[in-house]
Amino acid sequence: MPELTEDVTFRHEDWYGEEFTDRHFVGCEFFQVDLTEAVTRGAVFTGCTFGNVLFNASRHVDSAFTRCVFKRCNFFEAEFTGCKLVGSTFVECDLRPLRVDGGDWSFVALPGADLRAVWLSDVRMREVDLSGANLTGATVTGVDLSGAQLQKCRLGGADLRRSDLTALDPTSVERAGAIVDPEQALVIAQALGFRIG
Repeated sequence: MPELTEDVTFRHEDWYGEEFTDRHFVGCEFFQVDLTEAVTRGAVFTGCTFGNVLFNASRHVDSAFTRCVFKRCNFFEAEFTGCKLVGSTFVECDLRPLRVDGGDWSFVALPGADLRAVWLSDVRMREVDLSGANLTGATVTGVDLSGAQLQKCRLGGADLRRSDLTALDPTSVERAGAIVDPEQALVIAQALGFRIG
C-alpha cells in the first residue's frame, strides 16, 4: 500500500539523490525543492504543483504526475521511463535535454516549449498541446500524436519516423529537413490534397 501524503506544502527542501518508491502525493505543493539526481519508482503525484523545482538528472520509472502544474522547473538531463503525465501543464520550464521513453503524456500542455534535441520515443501524446513548440533536431519516434495541437510548431531536422502525424497540417509548421518514413509521407501528401495512386 503506497504511503499517502495529502495537501502538504514543501518549501526549500533538499532531496538531492533521494529515492521515492511507492509514495502517493495528492494536492501537494513543492516550491524551490532540489530533486537533482532523485529517483522515483512507482511514485504517484496527483494534482500537485511544482514551482522552481530542480529535476536535474533525475530518473523517473513507472511513476505518475497526473494533472500536475510545473512552473519554472528545470529538467536538465531528466529521464522518464514508462511514466504517466496525463493532463499536466508545463509553464516556463527548462526541458533540455529531456529523455522520455514510453508512457502516457496525453493532454499535456507544452505550448511554446523549447524542446530542441529532446528524445521522445514510443510515448502516447494524444491531444498534447505543442503549439508554437520548438522541436528542432528532436527525436520524436513512435509517438502517438493523434489529435495533437501542432500549429506553428518547429520541426526542422526532427526525426518523426513511426509517429502518428494525422493531426499535422504541413502548411502550419516549420518542417525543413524533418525525417519521415514512406507511410507518413503518404499521410502528409494526402493532407496537402494530393491523390495517391
